[in-house]
Amino acid sequence: MGMFTSRLDSWKRARGFIEGFCEASGVPRDSCLKVCLVLEELFLNTVKHGHRGGSDAPVWIRLTADDGQVSLTYEDRAPPFNPFARATREMLEALAETRREGGLGVLLAHGLTATSEYAYLYGRNRIQLTLA
Repeated sequence: MGMFTSRLDSWKRARGFIEGFCEASGVPRDSCLKVCLVLEELFLNTVKHGHRGGSDAPVWIRLTADDGQVSLTYEDRAPPFNPFARATREMLEALAETRREGGLGVLLAHGLTATSEYAYLYGRNRIQLTLA
C-alpha cells in the first residue's frame, strides 16, 4: 500500500509506486497505463475538488494483480463523494460537452473498469475497482 499527500506534486511519486507495482507483478504495459489513468483521475479530483487545490491529508492506494487483472482500492479523506452514483454520472454526462480537461467522466465513460464499489467509512471515501 502506498500513502501520499493530497497535493499535485505527490502524483509523480504515486505514479512511480504504480509503475513499480506493475513491473514487479508482471502487469502488461497497456493494463498498467489504464491503472495509471484511472488513479490519476481519482488523485487529481481529490486534490482539485475534494481538497480545493491540495492538502496534507493522506491518499492511500492499494493494488493487487491476479492473472493479469488489476484491482485497486483508493481512499482519501476528502468530503464524501460517490463517483458511481447515478446523479453523479448524469451530471458528468451533461457537462461532458463543455469540459476541457479530464475528470471522473473519463473513468465512467470509457468503461475502463469491470467492477466498481464506493463506500464512505470512518471519514474516508473508499473506491474499489477491478480494471477491465
